[in-house]
Amino acid sequence: MKKDWKIGLLLIIFLVLLLAACSGDKQAGKESAPATEKEQTTANSEQRIIAGTVVVAEILDKLELDAIAVPETEKQLAKRFEGLPTIGNAMEPDMEIVKSLNPTEVLSVSTLEYDLQDKFKQLTIPVKFLNFQSVDGMLTEITTLGERYDRVAQAEELVQGLQKNIEAVQAVAASKEGPRVLILLGIPGSYLVATENSYAGDLVKRAGGINVMEGQDAEYLSSNTEYLHNSNPDIILRLAHGLPDEVVKMFDEEFKTNDIWKHFDAVKNGKVYDLEEELFGTTASLQVPQALGQLMEIFYRQ
Repeated sequence: MKKDWKIGLLLIIFLVLLLAACSGDKQAGKESAPATEKEQTTANSEQRIIAGTVVVAEILDKLELDAIAVPETEKQLAKRFEGLPTIGNAMEPDMEIVKSLNPTEVLSVSTLEYDLQDKFKQLTIPVKFLNFQSVDGMLTEITTLGERYDRVAQAEELVQGLQKNIEAVQAVAASKEGPRVLILLGIPGSYLVATENSYAGDLVKRAGGINVMEGQDAEYLSSNTEYLHNSNPDIILRLAHGLPDEVVKMFDEEFKTNDIWKHFDAVKNGKVYDLEEELFGTTASLQVPQALGQLMEIFYRQ
């Protein structure tokens, strides 16, 4: 009897300890959830992002993300960026200012990587070059930013909205016979030919146009007017980059003084168009729907 009593007591003690342990685990679980949320909030507040380009700043705003600095621009940025310091021109940022701001990450674009990556590396400034060289590339980067900065819902809404507009344009273009298109990208002093692998080439393809330089690997090629003439484009698009007014004058002078342009059917038929830099830059932007709309009007106007 005495032995059974001792065994019973030990069982009771064991059960009490087991219940206490379970209760402790539950309590710990209750306390851990708020701690995780707090850590997440702290992590977000400690992010010090510099928007390296205007397009990046516009995307950050749509994702409801703040920045500590933006590039110099004449364009009106979102209110959340009012009063922020500027880092200078996006293509040549003031690295001393960037370094002094102690960013956790600078977000720029891959078209500037070749010129800027060494400078960031030398000053040990964390930088991410986003691939905006095509529409799909930009949409992928937006999704990735949403995941990285806990803005998944905002990123999904932005991407889905853009995709809806893009698909609507492509559906209309698919029912039409697209023109053969030559795209010229002008910079002060010279110009290049944009292939289907460039952002402008991507837009032309989505709008149903056929790039006369299709099948090339590079984004841009040097100009050979005799070869271009043989390509026989129905339409010539001229993109002015850098100093738009100056580049348009350069194009006008080139088409006036270089006799070969007079033999292009596109020139004879008045099918030469200068496109706005804001809509047709060298990298993708949130103005994709507006750019596609303008191309549709040019390609299929009666």
